[in-house]
This record gives sequence, structure tokens and C-alpha cells, in this order.
Amino acid sequence: MQLVIGNKNYSSWSLRPWLAMRHLEIPFEEILIPLDQPETKTRILAHSPGGKVPVLRDGDVTVWESLAILEYLAEKFPDRPLWPERSAARAHARTVSAEMHAGFPALRTACPMNLRKRFAYRDRGADVTREVARIQQMWAECRRRYEADGPFLFGRFSAADAMFAPIVARFESYSMPVDELVRAYMDTVQGMDAYADWKAAGEAEPWVLEHDEVDEPALSDE
Repeated sequence: MQLVIGNKNYSSWSLRPWLAMRHLEIPFEEILIPLDQPETKTRILAHSPGGKVPVLRDGDVTVWESLAILEYLAEKFPDRPLWPERSAARAHARTVSAEMHAGFPALRTACPMNLRKRFAYRDRGADVTREVARIQQMWAECRRRYEADGPFLFGRFSAADAMFAPIVARFESYSMPVDELVRAYMDTVQGMDAYADWKAAGEAEPWVLEHDEVDEPALSDE
């Protein structure tokens, strides 16, 4: 299989299936296409008619959109389950994953993923505050309900954790205040070998996407 992704420093959608595949040791060839370059669109269109990353290619099968890729992987590799075993937990995991996929536009816009930078906390508007609170509410509910099964949202690692990994990165980069339960979950995700590998690669990339750079001093720049 081939997984076509964008810049690791910025491409939150690419992180999701990549993290799941690396963590579950699903073999794949990585094809990284730098975003916002003159040839970017043409190169991506060679892999998918959608013209966006990520894209999974498996022989004659082409799957795009992060959540669809995760569903495909769950079906193809039932021995490496990406969803909880119990039906109620599985429905819960699919629900929060779909909410993540479709929602939180204010947070996405105000706080683009940028693994190289860390900013001081500041008020980024009522919509961002409301979305951050909703995400933390979801995480806390999952952790309280499934804590006995392990340290991830639904005990063991699942597609839901892959879907929320870029939010973990955003909360860290923008110094979002969190309680102990949420902090423990964030530490679990950031402690994954696959996450650390992605982050290190992103930090080492040479490309800078100006539209994803926040116009304020980073803590490391002060």
C-alpha cells in the first residue's frame, strides 16, 4: 500500500492514517508531497481525483479522506482492530470521530497545526473557547468510561485517537489549559513512538507555509 501525505509539520489530516498505520505496524510506502508548491496539485491528482491528501492506494483501490482510510484499514486488517470490540463502545468511537471530522472550524482556523512552534495561551475568541471545551468534554467522558481498559480514549489505541491526534498537537502548541485527566491523555498520545517519529520529521522539514504560520511570537522566539 502507498500513503500519500503532505508536510508533516502542518498536515493534520495526513497525520491521522499515518499514525494509525505506523502504530499498528501496517506496512506501507510513504509518498510525501510538499504542499503549496507549483507542482503540488498535479502531483496529488496523479494519485487521487480529489486533489487533496491523504490518499491511500492499495492496488486498484484508492481511498481518500482520513476517516474513510481508517475505515478501510479496519476492514482490511481485522487482526489489528481500529475500533473497540464492544458494539456500544464502537458506536461511541465512531460518533466522536465523525464529530471531529466534520467540526471545530474555529479551532482549525485560529490554531493551525504547527509542530515547530509553541505559543503562550491567549483568548482566541468565543468560538474557539467553546470548541476546545467540547473536545475536552468528549475526551474526559471517554477516559472516565473506559479508563479500566487502558490509557487511550477507548482503552486501547483506536481510530478515535488517530482522529484526535492533531488536536493533541494543537492543544500543546497553543498552550491550551487542560485538567489532569485531559493532560494524561495528551501525554499518552505524545508518548507514542509513532507520534514522536512524525513530530521529529515535521520539525526537521525545510518547508514553511506562510498561511499556516500564526502572526505572533512563539515561546521559542522570545
